[in-house]
Amino acid sequence: MKTFNTTGICNPKKHYMVDLTQRLAQIKVMVDAGKYFAINRARQYGKTTTLAALTEYLSNDYTVISLDFQSIGTAGFETEGEFTRTLAQIVLDAVEFNDVSMPGKYIEAFEKIISQDTRCVKMDDLFRVFKRWCKDSDKPVVLLIDEVDSATNNQVFLDFLAQLRLQYLEREARDVPAFQSVILAGVTDVRNLKRKLRPEEAHKVNSPWNIAADFNIDMSLSETGIRGMLDEYEAD
Repeated sequence: MKTFNTTGICNPKKHYMVDLTQRLAQIKVMVDAGKYFAINRARQYGKTTTLAALTEYLSNDYTVISLDFQSIGTAGFETEGEFTRTLAQIVLDAVEFNDVSMPGKYIEAFEKIISQDTRCVKMDDLFRVFKRWCKDSDKPVVLLIDEVDSATNNQVFLDFLAQLRLQYLEREARDVPAFQSVILAGVTDVRNLKRKLRPEEAHKVNSPWNIAADFNIDMSLSETGIRGMLDEYEAD
């Protein structure tokens, strides 16, 4: 029998849950339109559960790679080379354990980045692989990153956002291959990171994530959704 869960991610096979179909359909409209955006809500607001459900919901139309920055320790943010190698590793982990479709030559390219000395690894090396993977993928590629709060005090994360921004602008201006959509989830609004790290007046609105669309989708639990969950419980 299923149980109610109030900690961590909810699994529809194990837990009583509100039906997320309407919310997922609204998010997919943004993904279909090629939007980059962030989902910022307090803890235990359903962000991680929504991302897990969204990964499955989008899988028929998109190749979805879902990452969690909690898996990157402090050392992984110390330098550009460390971050790039660590990110390449968690991408390969997602490909292996989450059954993400990626041609073998790009797996080899990520493995090459991981094998190199951190002093020789540059972040744009990683994004060249992303770009070519997006070009050759059978389906448009969507990147989901949960727990971006783990990275918010690190300059290399700002550099990572800047690379995503550049990729987005090149796609819009010259149709250069890029991620169909990038979705970041966390408590902190990444559009304010520049303000947090550089409090000077000139940098207050100079965010590398200023290309992001507003996310105005209601993440609260509806009365109808709660009723359906309780009806399922009562039936059991």
